[in-house]
Formats: sequence, C-alpha cells, structure tokens
Amino acid sequence: MPASQPSNKETSEKSLFTLLRELPGILMDLLQAEFEQFKREMARKLKNLGVGAVLILIAVTLLSFLVFTLLLAGIFALALVMPPWAAALTVAGILVVIIAILVGAAAVQFKKGSPPLPTETFDSVVKDAHAIKGDDNNGV
Repeated sequence: MPASQPSNKETSEKSLFTLLRELPGILMDLLQAEFEQFKREMARKLKNLGVGAVLILIAVTLLSFLVFTLLLAGIFALALVMPPWAAALTVAGILVVIIAILVGAAAVQFKKGSPPLPTETFDSVVKDAHAIKGDDNNGV
C-alpha cells in the first residue's frame, strides 16, 4: 500500500472527527432556530391577548355609557316625556349590541392567545430531541 494514500480506517476516523467538530455548530443553529420560533410564537400570542384586553376595555367603557344612558332613560320615564325616553332606550339598545359584538371579538382574541405558553416551540423541541435520540416514532 502506498504511503501517500490513507487507509480506510484513517478516512472513516477523519469523517467521524469532522462530524464531531461540526456537531456543536449544528446544535447551536438548532437552539437558535428554536429560540427564534419561541420569540415569534410568544409575540403572536401576547399580541392576541393584548388586542383582546383592549376590546374588553372598550366594552367596559361602553358599559359605563350604557349605565348612564339607562339612568337618563329612567329620568325621562319618570318625567313622562315620551320622545326623550324612547330615544334614550334606543341608544341603550344600540350600546348593548355594540358591547356584545366587542365581547365576542375579545373572546376570539383570547382563545387565539391561550394558553400564553409557546406550545408550538415545545412540540418542536420534543421532536428535535427525539430526532437526536434516533426515535422513529417522534414520541407519538
């Protein structure tokens, strides 16, 4: 065997050493990708929770207007002046409809943001762990 050509054993060991040298970089890339996914997922969920909270705040504000309007309607009813009384109840009815719509929209936003945990990232990390272990079923 010529001295200039490495043996099969040396070539396979060199490939193994090369892979071992690359492994920390691959793992760091994987961890960085998982962290980026975590940040994106948490930002999206917290945004949905924030939108839902703002919608609830608007609904509560409108609820305070509803109470004022109903009080005004009661005052008009006691005064027995029919047109202002009917107008006040009409405004109150419109506010009830608006509040119901806002609360429904807020509920949808809260459902989108719940639970406020990075579940997609957790699932991805578990898949990665199973892939590193060599599990074929990926924990399913």
